[in-house]
Amino acid sequence: MQTSLLQFSRSKTFSLTSLCSSIPERFSFFNRSTMASASMAVLPSTPIRQISTHGQRARVSAFNKSASRLRVSMSASVGSPVAVTDDLLFKDYKPTCAFLFPGQGAQAVGMGKEAQTVPAAAELFKKANDILCFDLLDICTNGPKEKLDSTVISQPAIYVTSLAAVELLRARGGEDIINSADVTCGLSLGEYTALAFAGAFSFEDGLKLVKLRGEAMQDAADAASSAMVSVIGLDSDKVQLLCDAANEEVDEKDKVQIANFLCPGNYAVSGGVKGIEVVEAKAKSFKARMTVHLAVAGAFHTSFMEPAVSRLEAALATTQIKTPRIPVISNVDALPHSDPDTIKNILARQVTSPVQWELTVKTLLEKGLEKGYELGPGKVIAGIVKRMDKTAAIENIGA
Repeated sequence: MQTSLLQFSRSKTFSLTSLCSSIPERFSFFNRSTMASASMAVLPSTPIRQISTHGQRARVSAFNKSASRLRVSMSASVGSPVAVTDDLLFKDYKPTCAFLFPGQGAQAVGMGKEAQTVPAAAELFKKANDILCFDLLDICTNGPKEKLDSTVISQPAIYVTSLAAVELLRARGGEDIINSADVTCGLSLGEYTALAFAGAFSFEDGLKLVKLRGEAMQDAADAASSAMVSVIGLDSDKVQLLCDAANEEVDEKDKVQIANFLCPGNYAVSGGVKGIEVVEAKAKSFKARMTVHLAVAGAFHTSFMEPAVSRLEAALATTQIKTPRIPVISNVDALPHSDPDTIKNILARQVTSPVQWELTVKTLLEKGLEKGYELGPGKVIAGIVKRMDKTAAIENIGA
């Protein structure tokens, strides 16, 4: 059976053709190099059976179904001609202390209140009010919950509160504890927070991007009937089989896929509402412990979010992004990137790409991470890290 591995686009047809010509070699490169460095099993050689172009899009196919695993490490590279070389700056990073930032879903009424005790943290909320043109702190501290939970509010709220948590940590532990962070990453939305912390863009520019991201994702969700569900108690291969079984029973518009690789036994599936309903109905027969329907606007990190990409690309094109001062691990491929254009490309595609959080945490731990701080609302990230390594030292800093 032929299996589609990945799909990508280029602004110019000739550059797409040039890119396609390099795909077979890049499969070979990632098979012998990147997969090994990510501490994942190196797969057998996978012949490329088909490279087809359609206007400004291309699809790579192979007959080996298991080869779809290569998509994780190839997605950013084939999307940017500089992605392989730009990794050299952070190629051999050795993490000792990581700052980790939460994503949407971590919000809770009352967050931001503690931040008001530290002037630098309180100032971030004042700046946010000017940019957002509404009282963010009031919604964070007083709700209502339904308003805070909306995509357009929760994303900027978590971004600001998480960076306020950095200021709280600075006030408690001094500049040395902030400077001890030699790697950073964030879950989905949290990647923007991590980039701001790493100096890739300013607090203000990051907030403007996050505001637009929330609005664009909400609009994309409103345009189609879609949903997300967490599948608990299965490994990723079993969840993929569950998705395959569901996809056999629904039309193309309701197809589902794994959208968030959180940690072993916890994966989020996104797709059309009917497809998600089939996943929920079939989960028990696949020995899943439970499913949890997620209270989000739609099928994040899938092609359902495609309408948001062009808006993000336009905003990113006018945003000054610099090389981060420390490695920022991407959600798209679980790798750090230093080239500003590559970072822009990755951020635009992030909303349609599965989140590789499990691989991110696994890589940090295997590279010898000694200490982690979860900065922002909730304790989801700390829970994930502890689930993957009970001995891991991670501390939550709320705000």
